[in-house]
Amino acid sequence: MEKVAGIGGLFFRAHDPAALGNWYLQNLGIALTPTAENSPVWEQEAGPTVFSPFPETTKYFGDPQKMWMINFRVHDLEKMVAQLRAAGIEVKVAESDANGRFAHLRDPEGNPIELWQP
Repeated sequence: MEKVAGIGGLFFRAHDPAALGNWYLQNLGIALTPTAENSPVWEQEAGPTVFSPFPETTKYFGDPQKMWMINFRVHDLEKMVAQLRAAGIEVKVAESDANGRFAHLRDPEGNPIELWQP
């Protein structure tokens, strides 16, 4: 069976796409979609990627109107949390479990984000 090689992009609606894209760039280091042929594109490091549908009634994402949550792998959760808090972003660190360490935050439009240090 032919399989996909990985996630090639994540596309979602935003009230203010330019401002939200800039927030992701400034706070998480994710480069925006290139607008010129030689512009760099954000490249993620190889590593585990979980693809998991959740029950429609899950409370894990918070707001029940949000249909998705993105999880970003990080090298040092403590440093990332400190960086985000220094920028005035509320971050909640969860208890560690067998899968690693986690923290939760929301982007300026309320979309849930999970940070994961495996």
